[in-house]
Amino acid sequence: MRVVIAEDSVLLREGLTRLLTDRGHDVVASVGDAEALVKAVGEMAVGGQLPDVVVADVRMPPTHTDEGVRAAVALRGSYPGLGVLVLSQYVEERYATELLAGSSRGVGYLLKDRVAEVREFVDAVVRVAEGGTALDPEVVAQLLGRSRKQDVLAGLTPREREVLSLMAEGRTNSAIAKQLVVSDGAVEKHVSNIFLKLGLAPSTGDHRRVLAVLTYLNS
Repeated sequence: MRVVIAEDSVLLREGLTRLLTDRGHDVVASVGDAEALVKAVGEMAVGGQLPDVVVADVRMPPTHTDEGVRAAVALRGSYPGLGVLVLSQYVEERYATELLAGSSRGVGYLLKDRVAEVREFVDAVVRVAEGGTALDPEVVAQLLGRSRKQDVLAGLTPREREVLSLMAEGRTNSAIAKQLVVSDGAVEKHVSNIFLKLGLAPSTGDHRRVLAVLTYLNS
């Protein structure tokens, strides 16, 4: 897996690099601001060596507001096949929604505290690089709360909402079954009901799983 890291904290940037390289992944660039991130990815694209995933902080120099997520959104638009995982100190709903709004795969939003859970963090990076999603449970909870107010999920049962929340984190059916202590078959039934109630027609691959989440994010 080829990774580009964009983080203005030198210690965190070096720590992320070490976490990934120790597990056999290739950190092909490590930068400290959004401008350098866009430049690095652009140069790799020209050379035909686009990275698999970018891990970027939401807030970066010079203003430390939204440079990182702006760069991430721009990169998603320029290179649709590029996985993008953003890190944030807090749940910032507007930024999470903006990043996810136009994306159906290869996208993630995690709180920085999640980095301490090394295995889960690395798994999330790999999942995004492979075209999946990785949303922090806190982000999911906040976005689901907003969606309930808009009655987007009014037709779902409490259990179906719970399954959808775990789907949004990027968990497989088996992982959801283990978390909820139910059978795989029960989870499959809940997932089918979610697709039906959200009006998602059958399709190939895992796109419906992501679209189920994006349905309420985009409403």
